[in-house]
Amino acid sequence: GRLHRTPLLTSGGLDRLAGRRLLFKCELFQRTGSFKIRGALNAVRSLVEESERAGGGLPRAVVTHSSGNHGQALACAAQAEGIPAYIVVPWTAPRCKQAAIRAYGATLVPCEPSDKSRAETAARIIQETGGVMVHPNQELVVIAGQGTIALEVLEQAPEVNAVVVPVGGGGMIAGIAVAIKALRPDVKVFAAEPRNADDCYQSKVRGELTPNLHPPDTIADAVKTSIGPNTWPIIRDLVDDVLTVSEEEIKRATRLVWERMKLLIEPTAGVGVAAVLSEQFQAVPRDVENVCVVLCGGNVDLSSLTWLTDLSGKAE
Repeated sequence: GRLHRTPLLTSGGLDRLAGRRLLFKCELFQRTGSFKIRGALNAVRSLVEESERAGGGLPRAVVTHSSGNHGQALACAAQAEGIPAYIVVPWTAPRCKQAAIRAYGATLVPCEPSDKSRAETAARIIQETGGVMVHPNQELVVIAGQGTIALEVLEQAPEVNAVVVPVGGGGMIAGIAVAIKALRPDVKVFAAEPRNADDCYQSKVRGELTPNLHPPDTIADAVKTSIGPNTWPIIRDLVDDVLTVSEEEIKRATRLVWERMKLLIEPTAGVGVAAVLSEQFQAVPRDVENVCVVLCGGNVDLSSLTWLTDLSGKAE
């Protein structure tokens, strides 16, 4: 009862636009509004079981840095176990995500919007509180938790030929890739990334971990962070390809899902949708017919929708 088994929904209109059968894994319906609760619960349960085995008390606190969704998830998981949570969040994060973190009883610590500031602030809070770090995407128990998405998809749609997964730090795609390639190596795994934050794409092309040099500017606020040392080798070895999309494509895809499917996804979930509708994806062989797109979250700042009116033309 701690997790929802989220539905796979379809849309004839989007199938026609993509020229394939699309299956949308609706993690926007997940507890806390995104897939992140899967990894956070797994991490917190592991910590609690560890301390029980060691005969000690609960961890003093859990600490993380997050663009918002992992912070909400960790706050929720920690609250259920009665553990204090400290969440370091860039001050630019959507207000709704910041409010939700506080609503789960966590302490929110603002930082600058860079990977460096996030890491340094979290390290300081760990020193001050004696808490345990639960990294949003490099922690192995977190990665494993996100992999449960793939287990559900394979049960719900055994006919699936490919999965398309947005990538920020890479925890979700790493977990999914490990599960898929272990159980169904024939199924393709594609990462989807904003062109403005294309560290995963660059890393794949160069064959070495290549983080974003500067804090990226993208509407997809949940994937501004770069892949890291634990997710990179998995992505390098198990992800078939990385698809990049423009800001305009992300906005159009997000709006399309709102209008056609009536699903209030956040723009980061629109990254995967944009990828399957892209020119690039047309080059994927036709026998890759059934494509699962992970709609990773639905924590949208409804007060920041000014971009909708800036969108040129119709969302066709």
